[in-house]
Amino acid sequence: MIQGIERKIELEIERNRIRVTIFHGEDEQVIKLNLEEARELTEELEKVLEDYSQRKQIRID
Repeated sequence: MIQGIERKIELEIERNRIRVTIFHGEDEQVIKLNLEEARELTEELEKVLEDYSQRKQIRID
């Protein structure tokens, strides 16, 4: 039996960076982004989410 692994994402503002912490079960990964990198990530994520939404509406018979 496979147990569900909890995922959680936390965002924090540090002095001059955005700290992204991704918890995956007992593991965690920390990514520190400067303001420009955080904006680029936001833009890319918006594009991917929009693409995903559009693909989900396409019905394949």
